[in-house]
Amino acid sequence: MDFAQRTIDLARRNVDEGGRPFATVIVKDGAILAESPNKVAQTNDPTAHAEILAIRDACTTLGTEHLAGSTIYILALPCPMCLGALYYCSPDEVVFLTTRDAYEPHYVDDRKYFELNTFYGEFGKPWDQRRLPMRHESHDDAVDVYRLWQERNGGNRRVAGALTA
Repeated sequence: MDFAQRTIDLARRNVDEGGRPFATVIVKDGAILAESPNKVAQTNDPTAHAEILAIRDACTTLGTEHLAGSTIYILALPCPMCLGALYYCSPDEVVFLTTRDAYEPHYVDDRKYFELNTFYGEFGKPWDQRRLPMRHESHDDAVDVYRLWQERNGGNRRVAGALTA
């Protein structure tokens, strides 16, 4: 099966049905493990990106938060939220089928604080210099939640079974 073409076809069908032009196909052992189009328009959920939905489905199916051994096909380079999810689930490879430069004459998705041309630079800024207003309100009890988690996990600070570099 041509997984790249499957990704394109899924995105095209989503556009035909009133959705946004994005899709994800996750492949493991030569077969589709999970797939999804972007469903933001259909659900009014700003987190319903194709990558997020497909990763959720694949991890639920496998019973793990890790996608080692998989290849993830996406229509275009991922947004920062999806990039974070892709890093977090640790697939063997991510294959993107087009670039922002190629699709920008046809699609732009800028928001109040989110512009693709500047957003990645926002990540590197200290929290109090980002465009999104943020405020730190320190509570010692907040750290206690993490102490409790560590105690309940035998003194370990890391999630058991997490893939690390």
